[in-house]
Amino acid sequence: MALCGAMGATSDREELLIPLVQAVQRELAGRLREGTAPEDCGPAFPLAVAMTAMDRLSGMTGGGGRGEVISFTAGELGIRREAGGGEKKSLSRQAEELLAPWLGDTGFVFQGVEG
Repeated sequence: MALCGAMGATSDREELLIPLVQAVQRELAGRLREGTAPEDCGPAFPLAVAMTAMDRLSGMTGGGGRGEVISFTAGELGIRREAGGGEKKSLSRQAEELLAPWLGDTGFVFQGVEG
């Protein structure tokens, strides 16, 4: 929770953030390689949890990182978003990269294919 606070989470979001952090902890712990515990990842694990939780909180509360809508037109539908400084990796993606040395299979995996 302290890491989330350092990333900008305010106390008014705590009721939503606590169960979100707990769920992310379970999810990321379940993705670790067999025989690897969260403690084996050192400070990378709690940081990855906080990053992922903040990314998801942002998506839940409308700050999904895609830029704010600055214009909307109903006739010949057109929506304009204000760019937030170019394309950036989501916090969740950065967290996954941070934990990469300890994660099990990620992305595309062949299973049951001979050769």
